[in-house]
Amino acid sequence: MLDKIIHETEDKMKKAVEFTRQELSKLRSGKATVALLDDIRIDYYGQKLPIAQTSSVSTPDAHLITVQPWDKSIIQEIEKAILAANIGINPTNDGTVIRLPVPLLTEERRKELVKVAKKFVEDGRISIRNIRRDSNEHLKKAEKDEHVSEDERKRGETEVQKLTDKHIKQLDDILAGKEKEIMEV
Repeated sequence: MLDKIIHETEDKMKKAVEFTRQELSKLRSGKATVALLDDIRIDYYGQKLPIAQTSSVSTPDAHLITVQPWDKSIIQEIEKAILAANIGINPTNDGTVIRLPVPLLTEERRKELVKVAKKFVEDGRISIRNIRRDSNEHLKKAEKDEHVSEDERKRGETEVQKLTDKHIKQLDDILAGKEKEIMEV
């Protein structure tokens, strides 16, 4: 019973960290990254598909993303979707390839992005603390229902706290890396 609670807690915390990492990857840092296009979907023969499933997406250099559709007839559709997504990048289309030049960020904008990144990470920390609280309540309920002893509950709470500290440290490390990436010129 105790191991099951600890295992579920760790899984939930890992998912919270991964979700935060994915949210941070979508933040534009002044460098070209294909993750900027992950949430953009286009209408492709009646289905809403991500751009990456209809095209070859690459970053030939630090300030350019290229999108080369496999079906040339959808190039206009992709261009419209990128414009509609309002990601702050204006696509250029030469008939076969869409180029997305990623502009350099101003110092002020970099500081704003760092604040946004900190907010994402704080949301991740809150999520992890909520998971800790729920797990501790689950342990107390298990003790009350006489599935685990008081010593086992205390040991379980100690394990949950260790997991909490470990995952919050991971979030802090992720934030430090993203902050460095954003602030680099």
